[in-house]
Amino acid sequence: MSNAPRADLTGWTCAPFTGGGYTHDVYRRDPDTPGPGVVLIPEMPGLTPEVLALGNHLVDNGFTVASPSLYGTPGAASQRPGMVPVMVRGCVTKEFAAFATDKKRPVTYFLRALARDLNESTPGKGVGIIGQCWSGGFALAAAVDDVVLAPVLSQPSLPIGLTAAQRRDPGLSEDELTVVQRRAAEEGLCALGLRFSEDRLSPGERFQTLRDRLGDAFEVIEIDSRPGNSGGFGKMAHSVLTLEVRDVEGQQAYRARERVVQFLKERLTV
Repeated sequence: MSNAPRADLTGWTCAPFTGGGYTHDVYRRDPDTPGPGVVLIPEMPGLTPEVLALGNHLVDNGFTVASPSLYGTPGAASQRPGMVPVMVRGCVTKEFAAFATDKKRPVTYFLRALARDLNESTPGKGVGIIGQCWSGGFALAAAVDDVVLAPVLSQPSLPIGLTAAQRRDPGLSEDELTVVQRRAAEEGLCALGLRFSEDRLSPGERFQTLRDRLGDAFEVIEIDSRPGNSGGFGKMAHSVLTLEVRDVEGQQAYRARERVVQFLKERLTV
């Protein structure tokens, strides 16, 4: 059993949302005092207890969080017998285009619509969006929309890196990346990326592509997971903001999560 923070659906409301030609249930939680909006996209295999704990942490820090259920069963454990079919469906669903390079993924149209809707009901200058693992690159593609001011890419894993071209691919189309690059140059848009150094599911070549295109507008946190690393992370360490976090001040994934909170406050607070 993971020692990562875990939570259930207590305090979350659920309602269907339609946008970009798709309809998904969206789980939302508001702080006591209305705060800026953050779209929290779940990692595979869905809105797990660890993802919900991350959402609660954001709410505790003053953000209104909307988390779409794109796959899996909300609240179900991250490691369970039913997770394999969920992942297989994710690989073949056109909405995610798991293997395609230079691809506009249809799910991002839904996420942009959700970001606009969340922006209309929350204070702040715009909204943040966090993608993780399967959904990591979706966050940057959503930043084509002007309301998205703080995209966070945690261990982005699509397209699945079977070839060198797939490993270099930034996870969004050239047209979308060009818009993000323009926003970075003209509007000061910044993105935050996180990964473990030895994570083959989220290849370093992908971050290098984004560094080459966005320069200083792409802030990178890369946590050492080499053998003998000081944090004790295993060679399979992957989920920076969920499975690998421990509520111990100074732990590297804990610090990365705190930087995400700080980044969102810097970019979204009026």
